[in-house]
Amino acid sequence: MDVNLLRTFVAVARAGSFSAAACDLGYTQSAVSQQVAALEKDLGVQLLHRRPVVPTEAGQRLLEHATPILLRLGAARTDVQRLSGEPPARLTLGVSPLADVRHTMAVLTELQRSMPRLTIVVSTMGRDGVIEAVANGDADLGLVDGVTAASDPLRLLDSGPLTTVALSEESVVVTLPGTHPLAGRSRLRLEDLVDAVWIDAPDVATPLDRLRALARSDGFRSSLHYTGTDVRGLLALVAVGGGLALLPASAVPHHREGDPDATGVPLSTPHLVHRTELVHGSLTGPATMLTAAIHRHVRTPLPRA
Repeated sequence: MDVNLLRTFVAVARAGSFSAAACDLGYTQSAVSQQVAALEKDLGVQLLHRRPVVPTEAGQRLLEHATPILLRLGAARTDVQRLSGEPPARLTLGVSPLADVRHTMAVLTELQRSMPRLTIVVSTMGRDGVIEAVANGDADLGLVDGVTAASDPLRLLDSGPLTTVALSEESVVVTLPGTHPLAGRSRLRLEDLVDAVWIDAPDVATPLDRLRALARSDGFRSSLHYTGTDVRGLLALVAVGGGLALLPASAVPHHREGDPDATGVPLSTPHLVHRTELVHGSLTGPATMLTAAIHRHVRTPLPRA
C-alpha cells in the first residue's frame, strides 16, 4: 500500500471534502481524486462515498489502521533525525490538562537557570495530542495524565517505541452537582453509575470508552460532548446538570453543604488511580538533562513498546 495514497485518503476522510483536502495538502482537486481512486483500485474496495464525502464501512476500518500507521512512520523519521541533529536551543514540553506538573516544572526551572539561553515552551493539549507531538518531534517531552487500575500503566495512543516514567498518583472522584442526590455519599461504586448520564470529555475527564472497559459494561451514555481542555468549563457543565465526570480529586474544589457547584465523591470500586507519566522518545541536549533529573526522583521507568 502506497503511504502517500493512504495519507491523501485520511486527509479527505477527515476533511469530508476533496477540495478541502487538496487545499490542506497543496494538491489540485483532480490529483486528490486520482490518488483516492488509485488506493481504492489497489485494495479492490470503495473507501469513500462521494455525496456526501464520508467513509464507507471499509473506509472506516482503514481509517482505524491508518492513524497509528502514519503516526509511527512519522515517529520513526523523527527518532532517527533526533540522533543525527545538533542539540536544540529550544525545549518543548507537551502537557495534558490534568497532568501533575509540580515536580517537573521545578526541575525545568533549575534547567533554565543553568542554561539561560535555552528557550522553553510549555504547550497544553489533549492526551492523544501530547503523544502525537512527542512521537512526531513537535514536543521533546510530554506529561500525560489518565485514570487506570492501580497496577497498570496508562493506556496511551500507539505511537511506536516511547518510554514512560510514572511521576505521581492520586485518588479519583465522581464529579457531580452539589445538589445531586448522591453528593452526600461518602463513596460511590462505578458499577452503580452505569445508567447515569455522563459528559463525554475525552481530553479532560476519563473517556467514556475507558469507563466502559473498567466497568465491563456497555453503559455510560452521554448527552453532551465537550472538546475543550479547560477544566473549569467542564466543572461548570457538571454543576448545571450536564452530566457526571470522573476526575482526579485535586481537580474538584472542596464541597460545602448546600453549595450548588460541582463536588467530588470518592470512588470505592474498582480501585482506580489518576496517574501522571513523563513520555519521551530518543533524547538529545536539554531534553536529556531534564529527563535525567526527573529519573533521579522516581523509582522505575515504564518502557512502552
